[in-house]
Amino acid sequence: MIAAPSGAGKTSLVRALMERIPALAFSVSFTTRPPRPNEVDGRDYFFVSPEEFERMAQAGEFLEHARVFDNRYGTGRARVEAALEAGQDLILEIDWQGARQVRERLPEAIDIFILPPSRAALEERLRARRSDSPEVIARRLRDSVAEMSHWAEFRYVVVNDRFEQALEDMAAIATGRGEALAADRAGLAAFAARLLD
Repeated sequence: MIAAPSGAGKTSLVRALMERIPALAFSVSFTTRPPRPNEVDGRDYFFVSPEEFERMAQAGEFLEHARVFDNRYGTGRARVEAALEAGQDLILEIDWQGARQVRERLPEAIDIFILPPSRAALEERLRARRSDSPEVIARRLRDSVAEMSHWAEFRYVVVNDRFEQALEDMAAIATGRGEALAADRAGLAAFAARLLD
């Protein structure tokens, strides 16, 4: 499971990690939000109506689901269970709420939280996307503090200051060499406190 505040570089890191470790498969989530430019249904997300999402939730078809930025997101249970039965390692690109639900159901899951190097860097990355209005960016920045406050719930934390180093860190975790990236490592709590202040 990989979680991060919006703009921390999660999607780019996940794509690069999958290129580096081809055995990893991506769990495509369901969402009620409209597709962004260049997003493809079935590749980036399964885009469904709020009514279909609610039907799926009521039928127990999600391993986890949550509301994020007025939209709903969920991980399909059947895909994850089939992959695990086949011995396949899956990446779930998820938010902290979903990670909490998955941890309860799959305590063996490895979870990583990605932090930005600063709030200024986070804002710069959100603006560079050019896919959101100034109002949406402002809201994402406000909400990012609440999201980042959950970093300590995760087993591993990667700071995405330099992309290549963050990718190297994630690859180390994915291949069982992530001890130095544990959430309880020296200095990380102080860094996170400055980030959240």
